[in-house]
Amino acid sequence: MANINPKRSKRWVIKFGSAILTNNGAGLDRGAIDGWVEQIAELMNQDIEVVLVSSGAIAEGISRLGWEGRPDSIHELQAAAAVGQMGLIQAYETSFIKFQRRTAQILLDHDDVSNRQRYLNARGALKRLMDLGVVPIVNENDTVATDEIRFGDNDSLAALVANLIDADLLVILTDKDGLYEADPDLNPSAKLVSRASADDKNLDHLASNSKSIVGSGGMVTKIKAARIASSSGCSTLITTGRKQNILLDIKKGHVLGTLLTAGQKPIAAKKQWLMGQLKVKGKLVLDSGAEAVILKHGRSLLPVGVVEVVGKFNRGDLVSCVNSMGHELARGLVNYSADEVNKIKGQNTDDVLEILGYRQNAEVVHRDNMVVLG
Repeated sequence: MANINPKRSKRWVIKFGSAILTNNGAGLDRGAIDGWVEQIAELMNQDIEVVLVSSGAIAEGISRLGWEGRPDSIHELQAAAAVGQMGLIQAYETSFIKFQRRTAQILLDHDDVSNRQRYLNARGALKRLMDLGVVPIVNENDTVATDEIRFGDNDSLAALVANLIDADLLVILTDKDGLYEADPDLNPSAKLVSRASADDKNLDHLASNSKSIVGSGGMVTKIKAARIASSSGCSTLITTGRKQNILLDIKKGHVLGTLLTAGQKPIAAKKQWLMGQLKVKGKLVLDSGAEAVILKHGRSLLPVGVVEVVGKFNRGDLVSCVNSMGHELARGLVNYSADEVNKIKGQNTDDVLEILGYRQNAEVVHRDNMVVLG
């Protein structure tokens, strides 16, 4: 059993997976949705703020279109998402209105949370909706997504939303009881991991990368999501959505599942955004001097400390700073493109103007735009 302090957890993000929403692809399970909505309404009556992150649009679209399985074509997936989104939101709206609760549809993609201004706009909109007692229902904007529709997952989206609204608890409802020490489908005697730190590296080899028929994530994505959520001090509970009154049981503090606790205090909002909401576009390999400057002295990264540039990136992109052994030291917004850093790496700051013909900044990555990982 996992213990959660209900007094501490006042703002929840609840993520519903495709498998439990659609009975493994058989169309939306309206009865199950009604049951979860009734519980959420009761949570809100107890002053819990709730944001939903819901999968199921593509699966519902596949069902409505009469297709036998999930297609491979991006355009067919986009079409399924467009058709299914109508039914998904209609189902939530119809169910919540029974409890005098209004809903709002929020479609996000990665660009919405990687752009600082749009990140703040999304944060403000979600918080205002919660103030109004409206239930925001968030989904990835699959109709216009490209690579994300193929490789993305709503587990990570839920974690990003948890960061956005400073949630106390991320609840990932799935068709599994939680994370097991071995695959329970292959080993019926496998033990459930009831509690661990989200940062525990031992979790990685426990996670199965298997996927359901209609979903795009497995336990690997859920552990990744828990780590993203933990950067804002949010703990993650992975548990089954098929247990009766599961959400109310969580509120009481006891539920079968896996609780992955946040192992750190919330970090500053800007650095939280850097950690979770941006895609790493490249790497900078640093010398030992630069490593010491960043880890021990809390200073910026200068050109002289860079020994190698990996990948293609532009000014303002997020890059990973690693040492000669490949260990990640920090992440930050880079002030120069990959081509520019290649030209000025290992050079003194005073020489940048002569080498490039201009100097945008003295630093390759400024300390204020950096998150130190250690």
